[in-house]
Amino acid sequence: MKRVFLFVLDSCGAGEMPDAHKFGDYDVNTLRSCATSKYLDIPNLRQAGLGNVDGLDFLGPVDHPTGAYGKLSESSMGKDTTIGHWEIAGIVSPEPLPTYPNGFPEEVLKPFCEQTGRGYLANAPWSGTAVINEYGDEHVKTGDLIVYTSADSVFQIAAHEDVVPIEQLYEYCRIARRILQGKHGVGRVIARPFVGSGNGNYTRTSNRHDFSLEPPAKTMLDAFKEAGLDSIAVGKIFDIFAGRGTTEHVYTKGNTDGMNKTLAYADRDFTGLCFINLVDFDMLYGHRRDIDGYARALTEFDRWLPTFMEKLGPDDLVMITADHGCDPAYLATTDHTREYIPLLVLGKGVKPVNLGTRTCFANIAATICDLFDLPLETQGKSFKDEIL
Repeated sequence: MKRVFLFVLDSCGAGEMPDAHKFGDYDVNTLRSCATSKYLDIPNLRQAGLGNVDGLDFLGPVDHPTGAYGKLSESSMGKDTTIGHWEIAGIVSPEPLPTYPNGFPEEVLKPFCEQTGRGYLANAPWSGTAVINEYGDEHVKTGDLIVYTSADSVFQIAAHEDVVPIEQLYEYCRIARRILQGKHGVGRVIARPFVGSGNGNYTRTSNRHDFSLEPPAKTMLDAFKEAGLDSIAVGKIFDIFAGRGTTEHVYTKGNTDGMNKTLAYADRDFTGLCFINLVDFDMLYGHRRDIDGYARALTEFDRWLPTFMEKLGPDDLVMITADHGCDPAYLATTDHTREYIPLLVLGKGVKPVNLGTRTCFANIAATICDLFDLPLETQGKSFKDEIL
């Protein structure tokens, strides 16, 4: 194997898992909701086998899929970005990361305020777009930071770019990251800069930055780097793994930029892994419950895919998957949804086979490491022999 390109279509879930109710989710299915939109047009993903995946026949199965296809259940106790990506990369998290449905305690906020020299606003679970419009004017007036969370294990800091310069906001996040360890070790501290003219008229910018908890064990990225192979991170992958295990990374300004930068990597000669996160599905459409926007984003990826595949050689392989769900039609909450993730495997040497429904996202890491004969201790089981 020469190169593997692993795409995470962030939040593109494939239907609720049996334990979804334990996470407060009922009758959720991200792809099913997207299929209700007149803007969903994904002939290439369907031809690869997406509609042939168990439970996704509403997308339209085909007689002769070109790829291997299936879906995976999550073994970790979570439905967030960090735990989902960690499991894809080989780590199962039996305990959930801490969440704060009632806001953060003083033992966290007191040292945070002392070290930043600023007060705080909000301190509760909020929609990211709603919280800046609710507290933006007060933030601009006082300089206090908007601190909030969600159902995920996150500590988010929102600030107007004219009030708190970007690099200063990032430094405040580093301060929070140092404080949030041990029992308060949230998965991510997230910088949420925004702009706007006031009176609740604010919008977030693309200068978001995540400061993640370091993975607690070796991941497939570490395995590639230790073997002297390339381990390339596109989008927020570098942040999700706290920079560990990557040999090169590039940030993106959204899905289109991420696809363009991945296309550039396809033109390069490297040996190893290119791990890509396309975040707009989750950030712009899932959380905002925008069904048509989500469908349009899937259609854009589908139309781009053949151009990308043309650049691949006989020893290259592509995997397309997700990290959790975020059903844009689920109005009980704006948070992630506990779902299976789809899996498509494409390439000139791939057998078109039904992989069925498999336990553990870490099957992906096990298979990719197996393709390169790399050692990795993981609960995942390789399906290399079934796809080649």
